[in-house]
Amino acid sequence: MIDRETFTELMSGVCAPVTVVTATTADGRPHGSTVSSFASLSLDPPLVSFALDRASGLLAHLRPGDRVGVNILGAHQQEVASTFARRRQEPRSKFDGVTWTLRSGLPHLPESAGWAAGRVERHVDGGDHVLLLVRLEEAESTPAAPLIYARRIFGTHTPLAVAS
Repeated sequence: MIDRETFTELMSGVCAPVTVVTATTADGRPHGSTVSSFASLSLDPPLVSFALDRASGLLAHLRPGDRVGVNILGAHQQEVASTFARRRQEPRSKFDGVTWTLRSGLPHLPESAGWAAGRVERHVDGGDHVLLLVRLEEAESTPAAPLIYARRIFGTHTPLAVAS
């Protein structure tokens, strides 16, 4: 078996989309966390997946049947990504100082490159993380360049020149 450092170094070379996953509690409070494990899972039905650390405060608000939002961040939103990646320190909210709205009852970051909302279908054990499977109910994309994370830095996608 490989050690943690070797695994971490290997995975740092995999480009990952940067998203902020959000939920709202019954009393209307917003919750969110930066997630770089967002992925397409199925076309029929439309399913996506993402993983949350078992210690994530957001995980407690995302049980099967709960609604969840996914803000796919744009290249200009690296500060937002860093803000939502931090562990929340009471009484300050990660949403303090961040422009957001409610969209379909979920916290939405309006300058994002994309938006999706749906319901948590299932939790799947994944070691120190939990994989959440989500059936999408709505989605919207924009032409904005996406924010990605690779080699422990933020960046964006740049098309390669087409050979003639």
